[in-house]
Amino acid sequence: MTEDTKFKPGESGNPDGRPKGSKDKRTQYREMFQDEAENLIKKAVEMAKDGDSLMMRLCIDRIVSPYRGIDQKVKLDDLTGTLTEKGEKIIEAMGVGVIAPSDAAKMLQALAAQARIIELDELEERISKLEKLQVVS
Repeated sequence: MTEDTKFKPGESGNPDGRPKGSKDKRTQYREMFQDEAENLIKKAVEMAKDGDSLMMRLCIDRIVSPYRGIDQKVKLDDLTGTLTEKGEKIIEAMGVGVIAPSDAAKMLQALAAQARIIELDELEERISKLEKLQVVS
């Protein structure tokens, strides 16, 4: 750290910022509606019953939560080889209906994350070797 650094560690960059305990706008708005919540809900339901499609959608969205698929265990035989070969096997399994597209996407994301980890490990090893060569020179 240089001596001309404006802020020191542990010091706020905005000491006169929002006071502790103050509420953000969303909290303030929720509190404003709290006293009328029951009446507002009744009105929204009435409007939905009267055919207001926006209110129907709002009520249905709040009553019935969106469907989220349940993760199932997926077992692919012979998922070995290079990352590319593994990716090809996952896509092939999806293509023939062995696994769902959403499962294939998750598996490919995990494979991509693994590829990034391997890449970082290899880069770290190469940098370490280069640093050792420079020390020797």
